[in-house]
Amino acid sequence: MSNQNMFELMRTAEQLSNEMVIRWTRSFTRNLGISPILVLHELKEKGPQKPSDLAAALGYTPGALTNITNRLMKSAYVKRQHDEQDRRVVRLKITEEGKNCLLEANEKGQKLRRELFEQLEEEEIIQFLRIQQKMLSILQSTNIFF
Repeated sequence: MSNQNMFELMRTAEQLSNEMVIRWTRSFTRNLGISPILVLHELKEKGPQKPSDLAAALGYTPGALTNITNRLMKSAYVKRQHDEQDRRVVRLKITEEGKNCLLEANEKGQKLRRELFEQLEEEEIIQFLRIQQKMLSILQSTNIFF
């Protein structure tokens, strides 16, 4: 692939991703962005976690996670949970309201993607799927990017 084509591919992929985030943000009625939604998703999928572990898992700085956590707590989407054996250990836990927020966010994202992908022909969808699967497989099976 030529350098020009590689640059254009990367630029277009970034523009598409940015536009999707902008459209999702406009459609989502709650005052949250993508980062808090990712935190809620991680807590829902993996259960209560120490803030330091959560920050590391998502690639956030401790300070950034503190800001996100404060917003989520203010909205009652997460709560602090003290460890039964060691009260000094605090974990973040998603609340029912947080699960409802996450469900709404997922529904908005699915609707947006569905409306976008409905514009593609079946053969384009198949080709796009193959490319995405190949790229995912490369990332999952190698460490060439580290």
